[in-house]
Amino acid sequence: MNYLSVENLTKSFGERILFQDITFGINKGEKVALIAKNGTGKSTLLKILTGKEDYDSGSVVYRKDLRVAFLEQSPYLDSSKSIMENLFESENEVTKAIKNYEMALQNPSDNEQLNKAIEEIERLKAWDYEQEFKQILSQLKIDNVNLPVNVLSGGQQKRVALAQILIRKPDFLILDEPTNHLDLEMIEWLEEYLQKTQMTLLMVTHDRYFLERVCNTIIELENQQIYKYEGNYSYYLQKKEERQQIEQATIDKAKNLYSKELEWMRRMPKARGTKSKSRIDRFYDIEKQAKKRLDEKQVEVEINMQRLGSKIVELHNAVKRFDDKLILDKFSYVFKRKDRIGIIGKNGVGKSTFLNILTGKEKLNGGKIIIGETVVFGYYNQSGMNFKPGQRVIEAIKDIAEVIPLTKGKKITASQLLERFLFPKSMHYNYIERLSGGEQKRLYLLNVLMKNPNFLILDEPTNDLDIITLNVLEDFLSDFPGCLLIVSHDRYFMDKLVEHVFVFEGEGKVRDFPGNYTQYRAWSLLQSKNEKAVKSEKNVIKEPANPNAISEKPKEKKKLSFKEKYEFEQLDKEIPQLEKQKEELESKLMQGNLSHEELTEISTQLGELTKELDDKTNRWIELSEFM
Repeated sequence: MNYLSVENLTKSFGERILFQDITFGINKGEKVALIAKNGTGKSTLLKILTGKEDYDSGSVVYRKDLRVAFLEQSPYLDSSKSIMENLFESENEVTKAIKNYEMALQNPSDNEQLNKAIEEIERLKAWDYEQEFKQILSQLKIDNVNLPVNVLSGGQQKRVALAQILIRKPDFLILDEPTNHLDLEMIEWLEEYLQKTQMTLLMVTHDRYFLERVCNTIIELENQQIYKYEGNYSYYLQKKEERQQIEQATIDKAKNLYSKELEWMRRMPKARGTKSKSRIDRFYDIEKQAKKRLDEKQVEVEINMQRLGSKIVELHNAVKRFDDKLILDKFSYVFKRKDRIGIIGKNGVGKSTFLNILTGKEKLNGGKIIIGETVVFGYYNQSGMNFKPGQRVIEAIKDIAEVIPLTKGKKITASQLLERFLFPKSMHYNYIERLSGGEQKRLYLLNVLMKNPNFLILDEPTNDLDIITLNVLEDFLSDFPGCLLIVSHDRYFMDKLVEHVFVFEGEGKVRDFPGNYTQYRAWSLLQSKNEKAVKSEKNVIKEPANPNAISEKPKEKKKLSFKEKYEFEQLDKEIPQLEKQKEELESKLMQGNLSHEELTEISTQLGELTKELDDKTNRWIELSEFM
C-alpha cells in the first residue's frame, strides 16, 4: 500500500539546483533512511514533504487520511505552556483521554474527575496506550511534566518533542536526526522501539548502527538524483559500490565511442546538413555521457602537528563540584602519547565540564591538573562556532591565517584549504549563516584542525556531519599521532576510534574501562544480569537441609588461577586475530563481485565468527575484572 508518492520534484535556490525531477515512493511498513552529503538538500526535502517548504515543480501526494508527524532538528514547542500541555496538543481521542487521566491523578481528591477519566480510558481500551506513554516518558527522562517549556535546555526540548510525536502514534513518522541530544541508553531504547513499531518511517540520521538495525530501505540523494536500495545500510554500501562501477564502465565506454563519433562529426563540415539527424542527436547524447564525472570528491585532512613532550596532561586527586552536585571525586589519570579515550555517561553527569577543566575554562575545587609545555589543544565544542554576523566563509579561515603550514614543509593558502574541505570557490564568499548545519560544522572542524593541535578534544563531533565526511574524519583520527579525547553518542564512531572509555557514573565516580563502547556495554549488561541473579537468590527462602549445620559464606574471588591467567593471555592474542578475520570477511562482502553461493557462504562464516568473537570478548571482560 503506497503511503507517499513523489513525482518529478525539483527545488532550487537561485542558480543552485538541489534536486531535479526526482521521483520515489514509500509504502506502508517501510523504514526508510535518506542519505546525502551536507548541503545537498536532505532537510529541505523533509520540509517539502511536510509542507513547511515550497518546491519549484512536481508533486507530493500522501494517501488520504494519513496521520503524518515530523520531528525537526530544532523542533518548535509552545514556550508559554507546560511539558504536559505540549505533549497532549493532539486532537487524537485516545491522547485526550490519557491527558484527562494524568491531570486527574494530580488532583486525587476529586473522585468524580478521576472516575470519569478512568471510564473514558476503559471505553477506549487505552490502558496499554497509557502504559506505553509512561514508558516513553521514563526512557526519555521526562520526570516533571508540569515544568514550563521555557526553562528547558535545547536537548530537553528535543526529548519532549520526540515524546510528543511518539505518543501521538502517527501512521507515517518523519525524523530529522532523532538521536541528537539523546544519551546512549536513550538511543538504544529508541532503536529498539522503532524496530518493533508498525509506523512507517522516513529519517535522516548519521548514526550508522541505527541505520543498520532499524532501516530496511535506503534512499540516496546524489548529483541531484535519487537512488533507492531495498535493504539496510550494509546492503546499501555493497550496491552503491556496484552502481558506481557500472556507471564508470558506462562512462569509459562512452568516451571510446565519443572519440570515433567526434571524428565523424568533424568530417566534411559543409555537408553536415546532409548527415543523419538521428546520428547527430546520438552524438550529443554520447558527448554528455562521456563528459559526465562521478562525484567522488572527499574531504582531505592534513595537519602539521607539533611533537608532544614526555609530560602531557596529569590529573591528581581532582575534585570538581557545583554546589551539592559532585562531578569529580579524587579522580587521577596521567595521559600518555597516542591515548584514544572515549567519554560516556548520562546527560548532566559532567562530561562537558571535564573537557572544560582540561582546557582551562573551569577550575578544580581540589587536587591539581598539570598541562605539559608542548601541549596544543584543539577543542571542537558541541555548541559550535561563534562566527561574526555577516562573516563570509573565506574570512573565517583568513582570520586565523592566510597561509597554513602542512607536513614536510609544504604550505597551502586559505582558499586551497577550503577546497580540500569540499568548499568550492563558488562558496568562499557565501555568508556563513546561509550554510547548512552540516556545512557549518565542517567549517568549524576545519577551523579547529588548521591550528595544528596535538591533543584533540571532540565534543559530539558527529552531530550534523554527513556519513561521507564522517568516514574521512574517522580515517584521519585513526592515524592521528597525538592524544584523542572524544565525547560522542555515535556508537560506531566510538567503537572505531577509542581503546578505553571513561564512564561517568554520577556522584563523582569515573570508571576507566579497558575497551570500546560495545565491549563496555556487553560487560555492563553482564554485570546487571549477575546482580539480578544475586538479588533473585536472596529473595528465595530456602529451608536448610540441616538446621544445626554452620553456614559458611562463599569465599569472594579476588584473583585468577594460573589456568585463568593463561586463558586471559590467549584471549588477548586471539581477539585481535578474530577482529582482523571479521574485517576481511566484511571487506569481501562489500566487493560486489561475488556469486550468490559465495555471498551465502561468507555470510554464514561471518555469523559464526561474530558469535565466537562476542563470546570470547565477554569472557575476556569477565576475567579482566580480576587482573
